[in-house]
Amino acid sequence: MYDVMGGTVDEPDPETMRRVLDGLAQADDEHPDVSLTHESGWCLSVFGGGLLLWENPDEEAVAPGEMRNVGREEILRLFGLLAAGDISSIEALPWQR
Repeated sequence: MYDVMGGTVDEPDPETMRRVLDGLAQADDEHPDVSLTHESGWCLSVFGGGLLLWENPDEEAVAPGEMRNVGREEILRLFGLLAAGDISSIEALPWQR
């Protein structure tokens, strides 16, 4: 997981995910997001205002998806799914591509 300043946290627990997400309050143009990446390459990036980006840079055949106005608890739920490797549940959501 990457915090808003680019610091890394390996295998974050739910409390650490909450703390990293809280760090978005300090986001700026140079450091606009926090993210969680699974070992499979899938990544959820969260930007201020609830913009969520879902992508796997290693999968060129799959376009990145986005959702807007995603609430904090839903973001944390999705982080939990990704940390558990439940890619199919996240992929099944209505991503705008």
